[in-house]
Amino acid sequence: MSPSRRRLLAAAAVAPVLVGAAPGAAAAEAARRQRVLPVPTAEADWRTVSDVLGRRGAMVDGAVYRVRFARQDLPVTTYGVTLFLGSYAAFTRYEDGHTVLMGSLAVTEAELQHATDALQAGGLELTAIHKHLLAHEPAMWWVHFHGHAEDPLALAHGVKAALAVTATPSVPPVASQPRVDLDTAAIEGALNTSGVNDSGIHRFTFNRRETVSDHGRVLLPGTGMTTLISFYPVGAGRAAVNGDFAMTADEVQNVLAALRRGGIDVVELHNHGLTEEPRLFFAHFWAIEDGATLARALRAALDATNTVPAV
Repeated sequence: MSPSRRRLLAAAAVAPVLVGAAPGAAAAEAARRQRVLPVPTAEADWRTVSDVLGRRGAMVDGAVYRVRFARQDLPVTTYGVTLFLGSYAAFTRYEDGHTVLMGSLAVTEAELQHATDALQAGGLELTAIHKHLLAHEPAMWWVHFHGHAEDPLALAHGVKAALAVTATPSVPPVASQPRVDLDTAAIEGALNTSGVNDSGIHRFTFNRRETVSDHGRVLLPGTGMTTLISFYPVGAGRAAVNGDFAMTADEVQNVLAALRRGGIDVVELHNHGLTEEPRLFFAHFWAIEDGATLARALRAALDATNTVPAV
C-alpha cells in the first residue's frame, strides 16, 4: 500500500463519532462523513481523456491527472509586469468508480459569459467567478468549476466545449526552462523549502495538513487545495510575487495581517469551492520587491497556516 493511501485510510479511521444526535440525523451525518478515497492511477489510465482534450497532462499525488492550458495567446500586464496565465482541469478516480473533476478557466471579460454557459451546458457546476489580480489589461476573470460522473470522458468533453468558446490555443506551448534570474537560494532559505523552475518562474506549493473532503470524497492537494506562491523575475534581484493562500476561517485574519505587515498587497479573499470540508478560503496577493525580502514576508504568512511544503 502506498504511503499516500495509508495516510488517507488513517484519516478516515479517526473520523469523529456522533454522540447525542437523533437516529435519522446521525445516520445522515455518518453517511456524509464516510470518506471515499481516491485510487492510484497512471498517465496511461487517462489516455482517452488526453485524446479528448488534445494534450497530455501529468500525474500529481499519485492519483490526480492534471491538465494545463496555457494562455500563451494572451500576455496580461499588471503594474508593468507581463504575465502569461493559464487554466487547468484535474481528474481524480475514486474507489466507487466515479471520477471528480475540479479546475479553473482563465478567460477574458468578453469570453466570460460564453465560458460559463458552455460549462453549465456540459453538465459542470460553477463554484466561483472572480479575479486574481489587481488592475490589469486585458480584463481577466477566473471561473472555477466542478464535475462528478461515472464516465470521465463526459467531464472531459465539458471542459473541451468551454475551452472552445475561448481563444485558448489548441496546441500547448513549446516547453522551455529559462534560468530563473533571482537569488533562489536566499528565497528558498527564507521559505525553508525548495521551489521549482516553471518556465522561468520560481514556484512553491504548500499542502494543507488536514484531510479535505467534498461530499465525503477526499480531495488530494493536486486538485487545487494548496497554497501557491510564484516569483516572477523583474530584474536586479527583484521579483513580482502572486498566488494564493489556502486557509481555514480561523487563519484568515492572521494571514492577511502578516501579508500587509510585509508590504504585500491583498488582492482578493474568496472561496474556490462550495462544499469542501473544512471550508477553505483563498487570499490572492501581489507585490514587487527584492525576492528574499518578499520571501521572508510570505514565510510569516505561511506560519499562520496549517500547511507543509509539497514534496
